Amino acid sequence: MNHLGISLLTQLCLAIGLAGILWPEKLMPVFDVLMFPWPSTYRMLRANSIGAIAVSLLLLLALATKF
Repeated sequence: MNHLGISLLTQLCLAIGLAGILWPEKLMPVFDVLMFPWPSTYRMLRANSIGAIAVSLLLLLALATKF
């Protein structure tokens, strides 16, 4: 029960990363709002998705080393 927060954050990062890689056209309107001054591109969306997957792997590693 102590690791519930980091587990949920790991799953959220992984879900956002995979959604960005598998369905970039559905996440493009969200990135248009979040990255307001800059135009969102598929390349930027893909880079952010890979970064989210990397963060989820780091959080999983942190979770695995705490046990």
